[in-house]
Amino acid sequence: MLGWTLREVSAALKQGQITPTELCQKCLSLIKKTKFLNAYITVSEEVALKQAEESEKRYKKGHSLGDLDGIPIAVKDNFSTSGIETTCASNMLKGYVPPYNATVVQKLLDQGALLMGKTNLDEFAMGSGSTDGIFGPVKNPWSFSEQYRKKRKQKSHGEKEDSDWLITGGSSGGSAAAVSAFTCFAALGSDTGGSTRNPAAHCGVVGLKPSYGLVSRHGLIPLVNSMDVPGILTRCVDDAAIVLGILAGHDPKDSTTVQDPVKPFVLPSLTDVSKLCVGIPKEYLAPELSSEVRSLWSKAANLFESEGAKVIEVSLPHTSFSIVCYHVLCTSEVASNMARFDGLEYGHRCDIDLSTEAMYAATRREGFNDVKL
Repeated sequence: MLGWTLREVSAALKQGQITPTELCQKCLSLIKKTKFLNAYITVSEEVALKQAEESEKRYKKGHSLGDLDGIPIAVKDNFSTSGIETTCASNMLKGYVPPYNATVVQKLLDQGALLMGKTNLDEFAMGSGSTDGIFGPVKNPWSFSEQYRKKRKQKSHGEKEDSDWLITGGSSGGSAAAVSAFTCFAALGSDTGGSTRNPAAHCGVVGLKPSYGLVSRHGLIPLVNSMDVPGILTRCVDDAAIVLGILAGHDPKDSTTVQDPVKPFVLPSLTDVSKLCVGIPKEYLAPELSSEVRSLWSKAANLFESEGAKVIEVSLPHTSFSIVCYHVLCTSEVASNMARFDGLEYGHRCDIDLSTEAMYAATRREGFNDVKL
């Protein structure tokens, strides 16, 4: 049941095959059993059970709020959640409790979703392994699969058992692990330069970065304003389309969102791909690309061709410039965004009061990890 799609579990709830409370308790139980993954920073058990109780009342009256009513979800800990600690996995914000919900969080709650908790990440979402937050690294659920254990046992040369695990990728590794481990049905991540898609690939789930402006950033604690986008993690593409349909649209609190009304997203049937034209950018076949990835890429292209799709080579000549622009924007905007954490207005503040400069320096040294410093 915990492996069902959103459509399947929604139908089961509507038909009374399971109640929201029972579903919530199953996920909470699994969260506790998989605590060693370190996927969650905060488990909002009381909040989730209360939400499940309210959902149950609605179902009894036949008044479901939407497709996510009574369905457990998780949220990366860099999205503001009213009344629930939001840390960005940093000492700088440890203990910070926002007074409001991020727009995307509120949209999920308005659909009746159950918030299981806040998930682990690289500090302030800057990283690609989910290993450098103050709460410790996130462990990939696949590290504990029977297949991996057998493979490692054959190659083992006296490594310690507790160090024999795989990373989840990052920075949304906690959300990816939470979905992969069946502790929730969908999760929010954030994506600047791959922070949703990277851990999705590592953990064997679907990761989607919507086009910039399609989904509101209001309430997402910024890393790189001009590239940050709320991301979606699910176990199948159809589920990602459902969540995107809920989240997409203009938000008056975020001037970068699209102004035109967004129609509900409907995933088209792809049983017939004969009318598709699939482009493969030649610039992406970089010399550094591993033979394994290159082989899988070719295999995917061959699958499309064998089903009647047209596969062609295309050119994206400005690819190299985009990488340079990314690094320039990323470093400058990160520096700008982290400058606000000075110990004066909010967040961590050190006990040193010799001078303003000394207080600044000590606050940032204590609050940030080496990457931010």
